[in-house]
Amino acid sequence: MTQHIFPGNPPVTVVLRRSTRARRISLRVSRMDGKVTLTVPKGVSERQALGFAREKEDWLRVQLARQPQQVVIAPDVALPVGGRMRRVVAGKGRSVVLGADEIAVPGDAERMGARLQGFLKELARNRLAEAVDHYGTQLGRKPTRMTLRDTRSRWGSCSSAGALMFSWRLVMAPDDVLDYVAAHEVAHLKEMNHSKDFWDQVTRIHGAYEGPRRWLRDQGHDLHRYRFG
Repeated sequence: MTQHIFPGNPPVTVVLRRSTRARRISLRVSRMDGKVTLTVPKGVSERQALGFAREKEDWLRVQLARQPQQVVIAPDVALPVGGRMRRVVAGKGRSVVLGADEIAVPGDAERMGARLQGFLKELARNRLAEAVDHYGTQLGRKPTRMTLRDTRSRWGSCSSAGALMFSWRLVMAPDDVLDYVAAHEVAHLKEMNHSKDFWDQVTRIHGAYEGPRRWLRDQGHDLHRYRFG
């Protein structure tokens, strides 16, 4: 991959990625973080690809202007936990305390973001482990392990070895969304595909999933707005 900067106010950084699978030049602006990717198929010169991107520069700037504003964690900033907005306030003692409308974070303001991120990761681990155990029991399957990451392209995954991975940012989504993703990945322990049999398993252990699935598609990218430093 190589980076190219288109001058302007602000300048636009374009990441050029070559792909043997691509059949045409494509330009994509990530809804997660605003990253601009120019995908180039085999046999297309860099000059030709960049020319294509420059022809789309006006479109690029419009898309980037529509990106949700980044939110840096600080006192009085609000962020969702379990789908409910909570205001970040200075806390006392040693532990982060999650309330109905506030989340109290003790210690220096400079480390508030890092401490809150650590708390949310642990909360996500506990909630996802509970959900995975619940759905796994219904399915009669157990994962070999479970890990958390801050992924951009997917909310969860299941490996052929039965290892589950989830984005810790799911803890900020509504509870039914986290539950759906857990059920989705657990169902892959039995069906490593997206066939009708797979979706039947999701429905059997979780119930209707169209609502939380739609929420992820329409609003999930907003969870990546929050920056913890």
